[in-house]
Amino acid sequence: MYLCYIAKAKKKGRTKKEVDEIIHWLTGYKQKGLLTLIKKQTTLEDFYGNAKLNPARKLITGVVCGVRIEEIKDPLMREIRYMDKLIDETRKGEADGEDFKEILIQKRYIDFLNNRHTIKALTKS
Repeated sequence: MYLCYIAKAKKKGRTKKEVDEIIHWLTGYKQKGLLTLIKKQTTLEDFYGNAKLNPARKLITGVVCGVRIEEIKDPLMREIRYMDKLIDETRKGEADGEDFKEILIQKRYIDFLNNRHTIKALTKS
């Protein structure tokens, strides 16, 4: 899946680094740990099951592959669709030259103040 996400992002002018930021934000995996999981060919069940999932991910809503994320009953499929949605949102920001962090702020998923990765739900202004 990792290579598919990178290919999807690169098609729209985004970078591997941005995909890695998404994975880190969503799962807590840093680059070294992620590479270890890829080499081990870890299953998606283990990938998400052993992750330190970001609680703010539950703020992610919308439609992926014709299905509303918030209505997905299967926990694993919901986690996979959170990742898909974040990758898709990153692709949408490409036209405006926005980076991943700005897209998340606009979508109210996260506030990356001073690169401290302070996580909070943003309230409407």
